[in-house]
Amino acid sequence: MYGFIVIAVYTALMLGCTVVFSKRAVTAGDFHTADRQLGLWQSAMSIAATWIWAPALFTSAEKAYSSGIPGLFWFLVPNVLCLLFFIPFAKRIRERMPEGVTLSDFMAKTYRSEKVRKIYLGQLSLLSVLSTGVQLLAGGKILSSITGIPFFWMTVILAAIAYSYSQFSGIKASVLTDAVQMILMLGACLLFVPWALSMEGGVSNLLSGLGGSTGVYTSLFDANGRGVLLSFGIPTAIGLIAGPFGDQCFWQRAFSIRKDKIGKSFALGALMFAVVPLSMGILGYIAAGSGAVITDAGLVNFQLIDAIFPKWVMVPFLFMVVSGLLSTVDSNLCAAASLTSDFGADLKTSKISMIVLLVLGIGIANIPGLTVTHLFLFYCTLRATTLLPTAMTLMGKKLSANGVFFGVLASFVIGLPIFAYGNLAGLAVWKTVGSLVTVLLSGIVAYILSRKEVSADARS
Repeated sequence: MYGFIVIAVYTALMLGCTVVFSKRAVTAGDFHTADRQLGLWQSAMSIAATWIWAPALFTSAEKAYSSGIPGLFWFLVPNVLCLLFFIPFAKRIRERMPEGVTLSDFMAKTYRSEKVRKIYLGQLSLLSVLSTGVQLLAGGKILSSITGIPFFWMTVILAAIAYSYSQFSGIKASVLTDAVQMILMLGACLLFVPWALSMEGGVSNLLSGLGGSTGVYTSLFDANGRGVLLSFGIPTAIGLIAGPFGDQCFWQRAFSIRKDKIGKSFALGALMFAVVPLSMGILGYIAAGSGAVITDAGLVNFQLIDAIFPKWVMVPFLFMVVSGLLSTVDSNLCAAASLTSDFGADLKTSKISMIVLLVLGIGIANIPGLTVTHLFLFYCTLRATTLLPTAMTLMGKKLSANGVFFGVLASFVIGLPIFAYGNLAGLAVWKTVGSLVTVLLSGIVAYILSRKEVSADARS
């Protein structure tokens, strides 16, 4: 019953806040960038909430439970650092393109190349689809088990909720509801962790669970720690550091926040974000140390809360889950809509793109056998395909359109398949090599081809 209550109350709360505190967008500029007037606190909470996706809620707890100290470390630290690392680049793109909306448009205009636009649009669009799919997969799995609603229809319901308020005022609705969602998530964390630690054996369970459920993952530097580094740490760190660079959600916020608040917003957002995966990781450690019977490590925090707390506590947990997942979905919707501005699309077309994204995301979520962690690792690596060409461009490095295009293409056709094979086959070395090839190849190819073109022009 409480599953239905949470869904109904959550929908009413998000729609109510959107209608009462924002006006329906009537221009593309208002819908995509909020006229570039977003303030510090709402922007920081929106950045944090957008970055709290399914892995932040579940993979953090799973890695703490299964891989101890190195598992949570390699998830949490890069997740925070990437937002801080993004700050100077967010400031630079705003300086160089004050009226911009998308990363793809910036790169296309910088290199005067439509093929550069298309390959960036392809990467940004595919990421939005996969990210939406993984949020619906995680949320649908939990809420379906609680409400009894078939998984497919639960993914449809979650998608419809996100669309209902996002289409009202675009990025304004996303940022406003993100702030509410962040408050709900922080409140839930402040309830769960102190309460769990105050229970009999809470602190001792935490300490004994630092090595994971097997007790062997107590160090970053021993053989077990190095194994986690190769199989999870390096691919995750690369994907996460590249995360904002390959995600239109964050470029859209860089274009929408007041220019003098960009750096502070991302720094404060990083700190707010850290609270949630750290809290979920602590619950993972407690589960590992307590010897609780966990039937699905991917849902260890859900199963622990269900086991040790009164039943009513599931209500704030579900609010946290729905908030974390749909904050990313609504940001993806606004990002997908903003990408249509590359072609001068009107608001009707932008809203249609939202629906297309949700249909594709529902399809991804319902592919049999897919897991949250598999999808997380794959689209983390996907984001890395554009990292170096984007960073080099914003740092003033002179590249050519052919260099950028073929560099990103090489990462797509060589690096991603290597990583995908290692990910699906469970081969740590292949995953690591695939991640490194994906992130490095685009930059290397872009640099070499650009140098060759400069040399050829000089000879002619």
